[in-house]
Amino acid sequence: MSEPHPADRPEEEQAARPKRPAPLLFEPGAPAGDDRDRFFDLESMDDPLRLLDRATELALAFRAAADRATEFQAVAAAQLADPRRFDRLSCGSIAERAGWTEDYARRMVEYGQDLLADGGVTP
Repeated sequence: MSEPHPADRPEEEQAARPKRPAPLLFEPGAPAGDDRDRFFDLESMDDPLRLLDRATELALAFRAAADRATEFQAVAAAQLADPRRFDRLSCGSIAERAGWTEDYARRMVEYGQDLLADGGVTP
């Protein structure tokens, strides 16, 4: 039987992990090979009304995606801090992994516990 490994990553592995996600500069599924910078083709729109509509649509979609991702972060933090886990993490360890302050990690754990008590994050 293999030895259990701690949930915390070694420091060298944490240092190699990027702290922020890569910026989304192009529309997923768009043809590759175009060397110019593009952001959902907004820069190519000449009609300001169409540009406003599309930019607003994207802003709302990104806000909704960010809110949803935050809910999943909170659920994951609550699961990792669950005292029933033999490999549970402290709020300090969670904060370090996620790039948060310890106080913010504690609040995210509480938020995640509330979400889990209400059935978790649903599609």
